[in-house]
Amino acid sequence: MADIVPARDPECAAYAAQLLRAGELVVLPTDTVYGLAAAASNDAAVRRLYAVKGRQPDKPLPLLIANTLEAQEIAEVPPLAQQLMSRFWPGALTIVFRKQPGFRSAALAKQETVALRVPDHDLVRDIIRLLGEPITGTSANRSGSRAPVSAAEAALGLGDLVALVIDGGRAPGGVESTVVDVSEGAPRLVREGAVARDEIERVLGRRLAES
Repeated sequence: MADIVPARDPECAAYAAQLLRAGELVVLPTDTVYGLAAAASNDAAVRRLYAVKGRQPDKPLPLLIANTLEAQEIAEVPPLAQQLMSRFWPGALTIVFRKQPGFRSAALAKQETVALRVPDHDLVRDIIRLLGEPITGTSANRSGSRAPVSAAEAALGLGDLVALVIDGGRAPGGVESTVVDVSEGAPRLVREGAVARDEIERVLGRRLAES
C-alpha cells in the first residue's frame, strides 16, 4: 500500500519530488480533482502510469507546469493563448499547443502537440519547482472511472500501484479542467469542465470552434 502523507506535512513536497525523480508515481490533490503524477521526462514512469490507468498508449497526457514562463520552453505560444494564460492560469484551464521541436516526453504519445496547465494549488506548484520539470496532470483513476475528489477514493483505486498518496482533503473543484486547443490557429473547445465556455469566449472576444 502507498504511503499516505498529509499535504500540511512540511516535508511533503520534497518527499514527493524525490519519489518522482526516482521514477515513482504519486497521487496528489489539485484545484480540480486528484491527479496521478509522473515526471514527464521519465519514459519508464510514464509508461507505467499508462498501464496503471489502463489508458491506451496512443492517447496523450496533459502536463502540469509551475508558471506561465515554463510554457514558452515547452510549447509555441500564440498571442491568443497568452490572453487565456493571463486570465486563467493558475487555474482550471488546460491549453493544447504545438510543442517546441526540442521537447519530448512519452506523455505526448508521439504527437506534435502538448497540453499544459498551471494548477491553482501551491503544493503542486512547489513539487514541480522542486522536481525541476513538468509532471503528468491526468486524473488519479482507472480510465473510464470517475475522477477522485479525495485521497481515500484515489487510494482505494490505485493505492497498491503508486508510491505516495498526498491527502489534501476534498478537492475544491471536483470537476476536471476545461480543455481548449490553440495548436491549429482558431481556438477549439475540446472539453468543457471547470471553466465555462462563455467565460473563455468573453476573454477571447470570439466564439470557440467545436471539437
